[in-house]
Amino acid sequence: MSPILEARNLQKAFGGLKVIDDVSLRLEPGDRVALIGPNGAGKTTFVNLVTGNLRSDSGDVLIGGASVTHSGPAERAHRGLVRSFQVTRLFQDMTAEEHLALAILERDGKTHRLAGSYRAMPQVMREIGILLSTLGLGTVAHRKVREIAYGQQRLLEIALALALRPKVLLLDEPAAGVPQSDTGRIEAALADLPADLAVLMIEHDMDLVFRFARRVVVLAAGAIIFDGPPQAVTRDQRVREAYLGSYANVRRAH
Repeated sequence: MSPILEARNLQKAFGGLKVIDDVSLRLEPGDRVALIGPNGAGKTTFVNLVTGNLRSDSGDVLIGGASVTHSGPAERAHRGLVRSFQVTRLFQDMTAEEHLALAILERDGKTHRLAGSYRAMPQVMREIGILLSTLGLGTVAHRKVREIAYGQQRLLEIALALALRPKVLLLDEPAAGVPQSDTGRIEAALADLPADLAVLMIEHDMDLVFRFARRVVVLAAGAIIFDGPPQAVTRDQRVREAYLGSYANVRRAH
């Protein structure tokens, strides 16, 4: 199977400090990959390079085999690379339904028709209904974002990402800041993502990583030190020294 997303030999330095050092990564349709590593390892910088929010010093990014190295974030999103952020970037005075309408109309190049008219568009309303139902947000469809729980806001962000019909979804700590009582909703949403969607998730919650990922990539000091199955990551000596430490010992004890 050919990769839907490929990063080849990416390099990035800030003021002479190499933050990403010759990093290559491939994602195929249906992949569920967790990107982990200590703070300052370069995880967010790597994602910014892949999405086009930062320009690499060297290396290439390909989507579906076509280079997007010189394309910006909008073009990469148009080609199917969609990202959710660690901190919500929602409009506090817009409803969940309005957010999804905006995303769908933007995807279809029809944002000029947003001003109230989307409710007269059966196909848009049907898609909104499916997304709200899939993410368990039907009961808050007409409530403003500032009126709904933070966990529901994170679910709305995932719904927005899916509204763009991505081929690759990059998730930056989807459960960050979510109360423990709501993390089950996030995990259920992740489990229900389309089977052919490639997902790369940055996450510090190792229990969530082991429940979600079928492959784990470990970044340390700007370089990949491990790329393999979750059951092998805790046995890797370099990973234990660089990141997992006592967590690995706990996993091995069970």
